[in-house]
Amino acid sequence: QVQLVESGGGLVQPGGSLRLSCATSQSIFDIYLMGWYRQAPEKQRELVATISKGGTTTYADSVKGRFTIFRNNAWDTIYLQMNSLAPEDTGVYYCYANWASGSRPYWGQGTQVTVSS
Repeated sequence: QVQLVESGGGLVQPGGSLRLSCATSQSIFDIYLMGWYRQAPEKQRELVATISKGGTTTYADSVKGRFTIFRNNAWDTIYLQMNSLAPEDTGVYYCYANWASGSRPYWGQGTQVTVSS
């Protein structure tokens, strides 16, 4: 059973930074796609950022220029560096991983990010 474990969430003031981590129990060296979603209270889950096997990244328009997704294959971990955080970034952040195109994705349990003064 593949496991994804997120960490790094917490409470931060507007303008602050956080770095989320997602560690997997399976090698990500040949992984097809990994990324982060978030879900704010009473809102649908939205895609935040993705990173492909080749290192290509994509971002939601709302986080471009503020968030960076990157990976460390040696540690089988991906990260989401979040800068200039705003209250609208508040939500539960979920990591997902897809080892092959068309295969089932795996999800982490989520980590809470709260941006508030």
